[in-house]
Amino acid sequence: MAVIALAGCTGAPGVTTTALALLLSWPLEPGRKMILAECDPDGGAVLHGLLQGTLGERYGLRNLSVAARKGEFGDAFWRQLIALNDKDGKDGKDGQPESPRDRLLLPGITDPAQAASLASVWKGLASMFRGIETDHGHDVLIDLGRSGAFGPSGVLADQADSVLLVVRNTLRSLQAAQARVTALEERIGNVGLLVIDEGPYPAGEIQRVLQVPVVATLPYAPEDARVLSDGAEQPRRFTKSPLMKAARTSSALLVQRAAVRRSRLDQRRAFAGGEANRGR
Repeated sequence: MAVIALAGCTGAPGVTTTALALLLSWPLEPGRKMILAECDPDGGAVLHGLLQGTLGERYGLRNLSVAARKGEFGDAFWRQLIALNDKDGKDGKDGQPESPRDRLLLPGITDPAQAASLASVWKGLASMFRGIETDHGHDVLIDLGRSGAFGPSGVLADQADSVLLVVRNTLRSLQAAQARVTALEERIGNVGLLVIDEGPYPAGEIQRVLQVPVVATLPYAPEDARVLSDGAEQPRRFTKSPLMKAARTSSALLVQRAAVRRSRLDQRRAFAGGEANRGR
């Protein structure tokens, strides 16, 4: 299982839409869950996008700062989660099968001004995500938005199994991504790219210029994307659309990449621990 962080850069490359596509198409074994946490300090988008404001602002990241001060962070975290695959209303009544409630969302803040109150929350969340992955075997996907991989919330990227920058293969997006990729590589290392195929540049050229691998590619599909970003009416066979098919393929690739990186990190930690013990 994995903790994977998605980050972006200027130009609205589609980090949240990509994260939602991955969440809803992620392959899950029985008993496993997938959690998407909106940790963008500039503000989340799902409550008033995909969910069209139907849940108000009762749930979300901002409630955790109060819980942290009271020493109730762990319990409060689980109460803030929304089951996205339960929003069709199937609750086991009238002969309908009960939803598995296995694709969960932690909504983000709704006002960037609220980010100042989260300074003590980011580190707790990073530890929480590691514990969820280790103790429960659930996967965690972190939406860091355009700026969340840096500053106080950057600890979430630092402690993730894998960090991917979402970019479009247009000149404007790739130019904006260049400095961001360099900074993340210097601080974290082993950064990958998830490309939205809107422009003319192939994966090989992107890798040559940015010097990091293209891990997965999603098609540029504005109409299908609006279902996820704005709550537009879902077309027939949406789950079998090119966007969602590609998201399912991408999910498997992301899990593989995260597993490889975790194995390397575990080896380094074991080696460092052994060296420390020999020095005593």
